[in-house]
Amino acid sequence: MSPHVWQGPTASEDWWRDVCTEGEHTGASGYHIALGEPRPVAVTGDHAYVVVPATMTVDLQGKQVTQTASTFTVALGKVGTQWRLTAWAWTKGA
Repeated sequence: MSPHVWQGPTASEDWWRDVCTEGEHTGASGYHIALGEPRPVAVTGDHAYVVVPATMTVDLQGKQVTQTASTFTVALGKVGTQWRLTAWAWTKGA
């Protein structure tokens, strides 16, 4: 889904807007993501890297489609006492 990169303080909202826009064109709706147990988790000081197996289901033109063996990868940075998302990637599964 273009533009493939979203940046800045509204990146998540911009990405979701583009997902919904793309869904309108392809007939996709009802997105649901189930996350598994994180593997691996690496924390070094105020930075962390987490890889999480994921499964996504979506209604595509009236039919439920399940995408298995996906991976949600996030980079985090600590700001004060809170962890903040600094980057993320979704690797499409089967």
